[in-house]
Parts: sequence; C-alpha cells; structure tokens
Amino acid sequence: MATFIVLLGPPGVGKGTQAKILSDRKGLAHISSGDLFRENIKNQTELGRLAQTFMSKGELVPDDVTIAMIKDRLSHPDCRNGAILDGFPRTPAQADALEDMLKEFSGRVDAVPQITAPMDALIERMSGRWTCRANGHSFNTKFNPPKLEGVCDYDGSELFQRDDDKVETVKRRIQVYFDQTSPLISYYREHDKLVEIDGLQSIEQVTKAILSALNV
Repeated sequence: MATFIVLLGPPGVGKGTQAKILSDRKGLAHISSGDLFRENIKNQTELGRLAQTFMSKGELVPDDVTIAMIKDRLSHPDCRNGAILDGFPRTPAQADALEDMLKEFSGRVDAVPQITAPMDALIERMSGRWTCRANGHSFNTKFNPPKLEGVCDYDGSELFQRDDDKVETVKRRIQVYFDQTSPLISYYREHDKLVEIDGLQSIEQVTKAILSALNV
C-alpha cells in the first residue's frame, strides 16, 4: 500500500524544507499545495486564476479548487508509492476528501507530524523571505541571506518579495491558518496520527524529531 505523510504547521514554520528532506529520505514525491498553486497560476489555468484571487489576499484557497489540483498531481507516476503532503489538507473536510481520494490510489495517511512555532517567530521568518524570479530559489534576509543583496546565488536572477510574504499579508495568512486549520489538529489527534514537533529547533533537529516520530 502507498504511504502518505501529512505535514502540518502554520506558514513559515519550515514544512517545505522538511518535506524535501523527508522526500529524499523516504523516496516519496513531495507535493506542496503552494507549488501547485503557483504552477497553475503561472500557466494561467482556470484553477490557477481562481487560486490567485485568494492567495493575493492571504486567504485560503477554497476546497474544491485545492482538491482538484491535489488529485491531478497524485495521478502522476512518481506518486505511485505515496507522497509527502505539504500544505494539504488544511481542514477536517479536506482530510475526509483526502481519505476518500487515497482509496483510489491504494494509499492511506500513516503519520501526521505537526511542526509548531510562536507567531512572532513565524512573522520574522516569512517577512524576510525573498524569491528569485528565474527558478524560485528562496532566501531569507536573516536566516539565509544571498551573498549579494537582491541577487540569487544560484542563477544570478533578481530576487523579489512575493505579495504573500509582505508583513501585513503574512500576519493575515498566519491568523487565517490558526482560525481555519486548528480543527484539523483535533481531527488527526483523535485518529492517533498527530505528533507535535518543536519548529524552533535547528533544521537538523526538526528532521531528526520527525524521523523518530515516523520510526524511520
């Protein structure tokens, strides 16, 4: 049976970083809802245009749009053995939809690490994030600054700050997460799949804690 790991945590807590590490360690596809949204927005698909109207305001994308993107991604060959899900599900309704969806792919959710961090730490991390225009490489002015200000270390393209990484939008995104996604924590706790991980630790320590929780 295919293995699916759901990573939970507010924006800026490091889910993306940990998902990539877990993907390498477990040999599973990394599916980021944020990356899916940006890909659809870049290609100006119907789903992408819908998602953009909500993301630009720091709001969650409606379930039907998100679920459609996720289901299409799970149909790809690299997900045959499972996947690391980053940013989805966000609500109990999405979790139920995921369970139904995974039956079609002969899979199940085996574990749900929840990475946590205080609001002020999340704001500091996210508002300092800059992205390169060419390939989406990410930098942070405090934690991972580029060697040359405003220039990507890897491809030399211009760095810019996305609208959803600006301070006011960041605050709203985090508040929306806590307001709308908190019930999901109870959902997975009731199903005995939730494991809390301290996101203020180093990247290596967080990875070690997650792998320990997953018995890897």
